[in-house]
Order: sequence, then structure tokens, then C-alpha cells
Amino acid sequence: MQATSKAFWENFLGHAPEWYKRAILIFLLINPVLFLISPFWTGWLLVLEFIFTLAMALRCYPLQPGGLLALEAVAIGMTSPETIRMEVFSNFPVILLLMFMVAGIYFMKELLLFTFTKIILGIRSKTLISLLFSFVAAFLSAFLDALTVTAVIISVAVGFYSVYHKVASGKSFSDDHEHSEDHLIPELHREDLDQFRAFLRSLLMHGAVGTALGGVCTTVGEPQNLLIAGKLEWQFVEFFVQMSPVTMPVLVAGLITCVLLEQTKLFGYGTTVPDAVRTILREFDAEETNNRTSRDVARLVIQAVAAILLVIALGLHWAEVGLIGLMVIVVQTALNGTVEEHQLGPAFHEALPFTALLVVFFGIVAVIHDQHLFSPVINYVLTLDISIQPGMFYIANGILSAISDNVFVATVYINEVKAVFDSGQIERDHFELLAIAINTGTNIPSVATPNGQAAFLFLLTSSIAPLVRLSYGRMVVMAFPYTIVMGTTGWFAVHYLL
Repeated sequence: MQATSKAFWENFLGHAPEWYKRAILIFLLINPVLFLISPFWTGWLLVLEFIFTLAMALRCYPLQPGGLLALEAVAIGMTSPETIRMEVFSNFPVILLLMFMVAGIYFMKELLLFTFTKIILGIRSKTLISLLFSFVAAFLSAFLDALTVTAVIISVAVGFYSVYHKVASGKSFSDDHEHSEDHLIPELHREDLDQFRAFLRSLLMHGAVGTALGGVCTTVGEPQNLLIAGKLEWQFVEFFVQMSPVTMPVLVAGLITCVLLEQTKLFGYGTTVPDAVRTILREFDAEETNNRTSRDVARLVIQAVAAILLVIALGLHWAEVGLIGLMVIVVQTALNGTVEEHQLGPAFHEALPFTALLVVFFGIVAVIHDQHLFSPVINYVLTLDISIQPGMFYIANGILSAISDNVFVATVYINEVKAVFDSGQIERDHFELLAIAINTGTNIPSVATPNGQAAFLFLLTSSIAPLVRLSYGRMVVMAFPYTIVMGTTGWFAVHYLL
């Protein structure tokens, strides 16, 4: 009996640390008791518990412990399957995006690695490379969506890491290799590997923040932007113009912060590519060029055409983002001869676990909805003097978006404000100011934590995060200077420029 109990305990959350298992078990035991005493505060405790699982993502993937917490929330009545279903379906475009767009980017990995290898080898200045990553991510996120751009950045980082890790392990470029295993790396290469990890971490964070800088500017940058634009009846250009008094100063401030961080080498930034890594990347590029056949060139051409088609389709809104991703998959696989099921499977490995995690996250959001956890904040801000409401909305949205999903926060706020406007309590001009504050507040300060934006959460739980040692805490630390500069700049713009 004792052996069986020990086996059950060892199987529970697998190789996660013993103290972590006990913490999750304590959460599951105390939540029902506390819920009987105070549903409201138990709801907030559940949010903090879920954030804890995200923070420990490198020790245990958050799907399992977070999923247990979400299931318990349903079981004890903190939320209902119907509310979760509504949250899932309201965010279904994001799920479609993850299912198909990330896979579509996977089939472009050769083109992406080819392009970015040329950039890394051609530009020796780390500051310039970082600024380029941040600006390009911002530009693309204004016309695409942040998750798609993040998927591109992740694919590039995985490509670079796998090339160096393979060679450092004593293998050739053409050999199969498991780049998550470090035991084959000799001591001689360990320091270079750690430095290269720091280099990739900084590029990933610059790029991720860049998606937030650009994503706030247009209707297509973030899911909530389109919702807010719909409530105000703003088209693409009008939305951009209305947001620009806030978004443009923030964009400039963000890019300046990027440069200063690389120059000062603070908060984990400023690490350059080791010479040994640069040499390997140069050799890899030369070998790829020498061995490139006409079929390889044809594949690169098809991937480039698919990339152009992707940008045009997303820019002109031909269809839902996820369906455009499916189109990209079909075009690339059909024209590049990828026709067997086992060749398609790896493309979906990255996104599907995160898709499941995102649905669990929507379960936690459903608890926030059913227990009205944000209502006191919303009601308080609406009682303030009309002149300071935009600035306070910005702050309140920023704080709540750092805790919860920014799409959910924006949805709750814009619906509440729209109801106030429809009742005749505020004028159209003030309604527009509040809408701008809500949009910028849910987008800009939400970079503070990985749970603020889906793109950041995707980065945290992606395959690259454990490879480059990008933990929840490290993301918070690396995002901190951006949060302070961008958040403060945004508030001043909302308060003084609108």
C-alpha cells in the first residue's frame, strides 16, 4: 500500500520539485474552504495561484497545475463551463491563429534562418541589431498580429540556437541533434553557449516588446483593438490617427530604451555574439550556400512568396488570421512537396500545448468574470472627476492587464464605458478619450508580466524559453525598464496630450 501511494505521489506532476507538488496540493485543498468564506477573495487567490504556475513554467509546464486549478474552480462553483465556453468562443480567432499561423511560420523556417543569418553576420553592432529587431517587430505588428510576429522571432531564435548547439556538441550541420540536451557540450564551449543564450534572450525580449509597441497602433495589432474600434465605429486610418498622440511618443520612447539598454548593459541586455558562435554561423551559411540545390532555391522562393502573400492577406483582412495561416500551410506544403502526415506533425508541436494552456487561462478569466473581481476598480474610476478619468483608466487598465489577459480587461472596460455613453452620462468626445485610454492602457503597461499579453505568454511557454533560460522572473526583470519608460510616457501622453 505504501509503495502504491509513493508511486501515485511520484507520478503527480512528474519530475516537478517536491516543494512545488506540495504547494499545488495545498492550493487545491484550501481553495474550496476559502470559497465558502469569501468567494471574491478566493477568486483573487486563484489568480495569484495561476500566476505562480506561470512563474514556475521552467520547472513544470503550466498546463497541468493550472488546469487542475481551473477544473477545481468549475467544480466548486467559482465559474461555469458555459462562461468558459463564452470566453473561449470570444477569443476563438486567437485559438485559430495559434493552431494554424504558428504552423505556417514553421514551414518558413528555412527562409527565416537564411534571412536573419545574413543580418546577424552583416551587422556587427549589437545595438543596431537590437534596434532593428524591435523596430521591425513593431512595424510588422501594426499590420499583422503580435502572436504571428512573436512566432517568427521564436522560429529564428530556435534556428540559431540549434545550429550552434549542434556544432558545439561535435556534430556536423547535416546531423540529427537534440538541442535541448547539454551533456555533449564540452566545457570549452560552455561559456560561449551561456553568452549566446544571453544574446538570444535580449533579442527575444526586444522583439516581444516591439510587438507591443506596434500592436497598440492599429486595429489589427491586438484583438481588443478591433473590438474598441468597432464600439467607436473607427476604421483603420481613423483608429491610427486617434491613437497616435499616445502611441507615437511611446514608440519613440521604447526604441530609445532599446538603445540605452544595449549601451548600458543593464537588466540582462548588451551581450554580444561570441566570436566562436559567429564563426560557426558563418561556416553554416557558407555550407548552406555551397550545398543549395535548385530544389532548395525553389523552396526558398515558395516560402518568400508565401510570406508576401501572408502580409498582403493580413493587411487587407482577407479572412480570419487563423484561416490565413491555414492558407499559408497549404500553399507551402503543396508547392514544396511536403505531403506525408509525419512531415506535417512537427509544425503543430509548438503551438498546440500553448493553445490548451490558453483555454485553461480563459477558465481563470471566467472566474474573474463570474466573481466580478475587477468591478470595484471599474466602479471607482467611473466615480472620479471627469478630467482625470482618462489617466486613471490608463493606470487601472495597465495594472489589471499585467495580472490578467489584456483582451479581457479591454472588453470589460469598453463595454462598461459604452453602456455609460449610451445612457447619456458622458459626451462623445469624452467617450473617445476613455476609449484611447483603455486601448493604450491595456496594451502598453501589460508588457510588465508574461500573463499580460498572449504573445508574451507564448514566448514564456515556447520551446526556446528553456533553451535560453528565459523564465517568468527573468522576463519580468528584463521587461521592467520598458514597463517604466513606456508606461510613464503613455500616461503623460494620455493626461496631457489628449
